[in-house]
Amino acid sequence: MKFGSSLCILNVGGRRFSFSTELMKRLPLSRLSKLHRCGSESELLELCDDYDLDRNEFFFDRHSEAFSFIMLYLQHGKLRFVPHMCELSFYNEMLYWGLESADLQPCCQRRLDDRLSDCFVHFFPEEEPRGPEEPRSRWLERVRLTFEEPTSSLAAQILASVSVLFVVISMVMLCASTLPDWKTAETLDQHRIIETVCISWFTAECIFRFLVSRDKCEFVRRPLNIIDLLAITPYYVSVTVTSLTGENSQLQRAGVTLRVLRIMRIFWVIKLARHFLGLQTLGLTLRRCYREMMMLLVFICVAMAIFSALAQLLEHGLDLEAGNQDYASIPAACWWVIISMTTVGYGDMYPVTVAGRVLGGLCVVSGIVLLALPITFIYHSFVQCYHELKVRSARCSHSLSTEFIN
Repeated sequence: MKFGSSLCILNVGGRRFSFSTELMKRLPLSRLSKLHRCGSESELLELCDDYDLDRNEFFFDRHSEAFSFIMLYLQHGKLRFVPHMCELSFYNEMLYWGLESADLQPCCQRRLDDRLSDCFVHFFPEEEPRGPEEPRSRWLERVRLTFEEPTSSLAAQILASVSVLFVVISMVMLCASTLPDWKTAETLDQHRIIETVCISWFTAECIFRFLVSRDKCEFVRRPLNIIDLLAITPYYVSVTVTSLTGENSQLQRAGVTLRVLRIMRIFWVIKLARHFLGLQTLGLTLRRCYREMMMLLVFICVAMAIFSALAQLLEHGLDLEAGNQDYASIPAACWWVIISMTTVGYGDMYPVTVAGRVLGGLCVVSGIVLLALPITFIYHSFVQCYHELKVRSARCSHSLSTEFIN
């Protein structure tokens, strides 16, 4: 839609805020940035309660004081709770405008986590309102929940148990196939049969879930579905190559690529994340804390560059002939730095000079400090993700109990 002027007015709870249209596009609030991409009146009313294009004014029936604190966060970079306002209510306002708990200051994050744990109340993305469904749509939705939500019904739990059983069998066969005693002709034939059955199940499950999904494009983009595809595809590639080149061809004997493709079946174990809350919590935490993970990676890389250069100089660079050959280059010293900073210490290489040992002590201490800095943010996010997924699982379990009683 076309906007009347270069100045936009947000009327939040009767309080007016003026912004330029360019500034609204750059604001890290997903609800406001979507306003300029609306192509119809219905899309616009999904984001705001009312609007006046003549005055370029958008009305939101939300808490005005909470929004003013959010604007202070955008200006100064620090988000705290509104005094005398419930933490859950303010968090609800944050989710409405497109912010997460990670944007809060650490002290407010702890308050929110305590409040969520005490009340056991959590917030989820608002679902789109749906009109009355046809019987066929209700049937498709029930089938979709059976495949996507293992706790949604008794049939879903049975299906999930069968899927987990096939994953465990495929993992056991993958590990056993690397044993020398399993490389006989008879065991290889048995392994192929079991592998074919497991792959057939995974393929049928993936195809059926794709057919009953609401949005096919969204289905393809989901990480777990991509992992399913990566786990299934190598089998069909190896079977195709075998049928084209033969069992004992030179390509098969020297097929490093085929061996890599076969070992990619280890991705099957990630399919367990579909049925276990802990793995889902880990994946959701990593997705929400990618900034903290990148920060941790930057810390490690900077420290690695500094300590590896100093270690190479102190252990080898000052005496090229009698120096410690394990530290002959900076890349070689990087290995010693990373195992020292993570306090693993394999002992395969270690400093022998006094200055090198002092540097090693500093490297270990700095590693402990640098690794501990982002852990607090990741921990709070993990607790929040765990509670959210636990509540969601409890909601699905409620429908399971109702079906069992009926």
